Amino acid sequence: MVRVRFARRKFLAGGVGIAAAASGSGCSAPAPPPEPAPRRPKILLRSGWQTENIGDIAHTPGVLRLLQIHVPEADTTLWSNALDRGVREMLARHFPNLEFVSGNTDAEGAPDNAALDTAFREADLLLHGSGPSVVARVHLDAWRKRTGKPYGIFGVTIALREEAASPAVDPLVRSLLEGAAFVFTRETASLANLERAGFKRARFAPDGTFSLKLADEEAARRFLAESALEPKRFIAVVPRLRYTPYHQFRKVSWPAEEIRRRTAVNQRFQESDHARLRDAIVAWVRETGHKVLLCPEMTYQLEILGPLLYDPLPPDVKERIVRRQTYWLPDEASSVYRRATAVVSCECHSPIIAAVNDTPGIYVRQPEDGIKGRMWEDIGLGGWCLDIERPSGATIAKVLREIHGDYARAQVEVHEAVLYARKLQADAMAEVRKALAL
Repeated sequence: MVRVRFARRKFLAGGVGIAAAASGSGCSAPAPPPEPAPRRPKILLRSGWQTENIGDIAHTPGVLRLLQIHVPEADTTLWSNALDRGVREMLARHFPNLEFVSGNTDAEGAPDNAALDTAFREADLLLHGSGPSVVARVHLDAWRKRTGKPYGIFGVTIALREEAASPAVDPLVRSLLEGAAFVFTRETASLANLERAGFKRARFAPDGTFSLKLADEEAARRFLAESALEPKRFIAVVPRLRYTPYHQFRKVSWPAEEIRRRTAVNQRFQESDHARLRDAIVAWVRETGHKVLLCPEMTYQLEILGPLLYDPLPPDVKERIVRRQTYWLPDEASSVYRRATAVVSCECHSPIIAAVNDTPGIYVRQPEDGIKGRMWEDIGLGGWCLDIERPSGATIAKVLREIHGDYARAQVEVHEAVLYARKLQADAMAEVRKALAL
């Protein structure tokens, strides 16, 4: 490249003589070659933790949209090992310029395939996306050892004690936090944890799902028509066991004793937890005459919609119930939730997906679900985050009644909360720009 520019300078130095010679021969001087386009910065986004949960899927398109809006000068490659169930195709539809890599790193930090190795060499920044912890800690460690280039952590939960949703801060995580260009936690409870541990550089930016903008209108319209669900005349209800039974559909490293403990906790609380949801369903149907959609955030929940929610309901209420029969992706769920009056969920991310569509979401939090639910208080929606062990079904019904009774106010409230979350996320994206020297 240097030789080419030098040759061009020698040519131009000939000045008038060369131009005159060209003119005398009846030929015009050749136009100088165009300047090469400036190199675009590259971000390697490590995100996508599992496809059994539309919340874990939704992290990724939420962060991709933030990068699209706030760092348009950069190109992004998604590094994900969870692209099955149609997730890759969904992301490609909504982000047609997105590049994908998958793979892992060995004990020395070397990528295990050529595409990932190229991504390591070409990317200027590794960004760890939203999640229940620093999920890809091993990959971050490999990146810093292999490349020496900056990395940042966006919208994660950090706990100092063992929780269902996030492991305790271990020496590797602490080292990664200290070496990061920036660290953003997805709730202020994590900030407090880190401050108690002596780490004060972290800031708060809510989960990437708060910037989700996906839709599958065709699938949603078809589903609503088949189910006879009228827009804004139904609520969606999402169940959850205290512990996700990963051992039933995935290889896990838990000892048999831990599996027995989790199973016992689930059996102990599944009836009392879902009785509260059923009480709210009964009140909604009998007071409004409107329908209820029972739907999953995780794949396993399709199996509990019947025994824990539908089957025990009284006959007059069952007539107004629709049960989702298949798992779905966040784009279809987003389009359906947009048409719901509200979403009532024991999972955290369905209410967020509803909220970004201006649909109020009530998160009925179980203690085993960790501290991520603090996001609701942090963005001003604490009144819609109810601890499962405190309210009765009547309390959930009361909040639902208040939302329905002044729906315009509720929509304004949720809209303003999402705008606030996105303002905090924009502040985080400014740190991404700074790390890229933009």
